[in-house]
Amino acid sequence: MGRAPGAREAMRAATEGTWVILGASSPVARAFAREAGCGADLVLCGRDLDDLGRTAADLRVRRGRRVDVVPFDALDEASHKALAAHLEAMPAPLSVFLAFGSMPEQAEMDADPALAVKTIQANYGGAVSILQHLAPILERHGTGTVVALGSVAGDRGRLKNYVYGSAKAGLHAYLQGYRARMFRKGVKVLTVKPGFLDTGMTWSAGPLPMAMAPDAFAKAVMKAVRGKAEVVYVPWPWRWIMTIIRSVPEALFKKTNI
Repeated sequence: MGRAPGAREAMRAATEGTWVILGASSPVARAFAREAGCGADLVLCGRDLDDLGRTAADLRVRRGRRVDVVPFDALDEASHKALAAHLEAMPAPLSVFLAFGSMPEQAEMDADPALAVKTIQANYGGAVSILQHLAPILERHGTGTVVALGSVAGDRGRLKNYVYGSAKAGLHAYLQGYRARMFRKGVKVLTVKPGFLDTGMTWSAGPLPMAMAPDAFAKAVMKAVRGKAEVVYVPWPWRWIMTIIRSVPEALFKKTNI
């Protein structure tokens, strides 16, 4: 006898556990929450609790799932400890979507070294801190997925965004080691390297090639979560674009204005 209509979906919803979304106020994170909320409960983490509360209310109605809101600031380690304590009691499987970041103009950081340091702390230091705090919980569960948004900018230092790019390069290297650690416990670690995304972070640059809408990006990331790849470029042509950019000799590349 076959399953009743909707039985497969109900079974999947019962086993996908909870997605913890870090930096949940961004357009990309909200899109991913809508996608993940089709089959999982959600924990929305960020600084703007009013905004997160509105998103949570919408998702409860839209998806019919449990949605919690928890304060989180990439630059505040105390909030990392508090979040880890909140998640301690949650049942497996627990998955993490790390979406926070900061990308000021390079010229602003050149004029303000403190801003450059803050950018590195937000994009790299904050990511390392929260993932280190969550590691024991994930290891104990022995299941789940960690998705971290890197960037094609981390594949090569460029004149126009080398501080941001260096932070993402550091994150990429960290995730390689974190992936090896988590592999031994049955946890998948996925590095996602976006190209241009159609969000407020890039609007000042004007029209950009292959700029991806948040909803399309979220669907592509969820597809990667269910696949076997551990490092993905979204959209995929960026893999080949960055292969070409990395191949340019330094003596020539340093003369470019990209």
